[in-house]
Amino acid sequence: MLRELALHILDIVENSINAGATRVTIEVREDTREDTLIIRVADNGRGMDAAALQRAGDPFFTTRTTRRVGLGLPFLKQAAEMCNGLMSIESQLGVGTTVTATFQHSHLNRMPLGDLAGTLLTLVIGNPQTDFILRHSVNDETFEFDTRPIKAVLGDVPLSDPAVIAYLKQALEI
Repeated sequence: MLRELALHILDIVENSINAGATRVTIEVREDTREDTLIIRVADNGRGMDAAALQRAGDPFFTTRTTRRVGLGLPFLKQAAEMCNGLMSIESQLGVGTTVTATFQHSHLNRMPLGDLAGTLLTLVIGNPQTDFILRHSVNDETFEFDTRPIKAVLGDVPLSDPAVIAYLKQALEI
């Protein structure tokens, strides 16, 4: 099992990219008053038909050809359920997929959020063709990061340019 929730997010987003997503929205909402942590990853990839959606949480089902098991979603579901939460998947062919995991924020077994900024930086640099939107809120404070306006300003300058990486690290406070 993964040790931090940011790695679960990385796994879900990799699935999104493999499904042809050109836009991925990551939402992390921490509400200590309501004692909830909600992680939602939504994409505009291929989506799944009803049969694939029904089997998506099965560890012995995967659409990948490189291995016969798909443990990411089952592990996330298990992690959420261990913390009085749940996981849901919504998907529509040709539209995209949304994975939502809810946790009791204060639960003793809830793994830490981890390095969300580092995870996002890795995704942005490694997948320049994909637009990423991150919204992370803690109670009433919200941080938002969106690659679309950054790409518009950069023009032909790649996201992997060292000066751009330095800017992204500063923007993400790494």
